[in-house]
Amino acid sequence: METEDKVDILKEKIQARKNEWVNWHNKNPSIWLAFEKFSLEAAASGRPRYSHWAVMNRVRWHTTIETTGKEFKISNDHIAFYARAFCAKHPQHKEFFRFKPLKEELEIRRLRGLEP
Repeated sequence: METEDKVDILKEKIQARKNEWVNWHNKNPSIWLAFEKFSLEAAASGRPRYSHWAVMNRVRWHTTIETTGKEFKISNDHIAFYARAFCAKHPQHKEFFRFKPLKEELEIRRLRGLEP
């Protein structure tokens, strides 16, 4: 298989992951509201950076311990997309979270000779 064919497959995988997150996100708007609220609180604390994993774990705590009702299972695969969405919506905090490339993005860079 040619390199660009492999790259196209990886790009499709990235898009599929994004689509899965968008579908889940649209069905669970309260998770976004909590993630956004807790992220803004962390930013207001004066920290130059913070962990989007820590924010999502606070969301998990809030939805399972502090509230009643249906328990949400939040996939770890969704956390990076929530953080990216937060930075897109709040560009004043675009560097608040540190992002690693998605595993497919890393593989694309490797295939193109940009990573060892």
